[in-house]
Amino acid sequence: MTTMKKLIAITSIITTTGFVTTGCSNMNSSQQSTLSGAAIGAAAGAVGTAVLGGAAIWGAVGGAAVGAAGGYVYDKYEKDKQANNQAQYNQGYSAGQKASSGSSTTSK
Repeated sequence: MTTMKKLIAITSIITTTGFVTTGCSNMNSSQQSTLSGAAIGAAAGAVGTAVLGGAAIWGAVGGAAVGAAGGYVYDKYEKDKQANNQAQYNQGYSAGQKASSGSSTTSK
């Protein structure tokens, strides 16, 4: 593959990736993270494979698969972390309410 063909392939993949990621406004966060990961992975895989002399399409396919999995796992991790933080907040709030109500009755 000549240098010009590689450049055209890389440019078209990056452009397509850009168009795909701009259509994410009506998706939930898991779908957005998965698609964004796939798009970034496809671009990185295509560029990396083209630079190393391989077929850019196979780099894009592999990168998209790894990126999609990574995006999904990252979103799941963030949601679990947020749920855990909320649970800790609720527990602390409840403990504070109990302590507050208990101290006001003893001071009267």
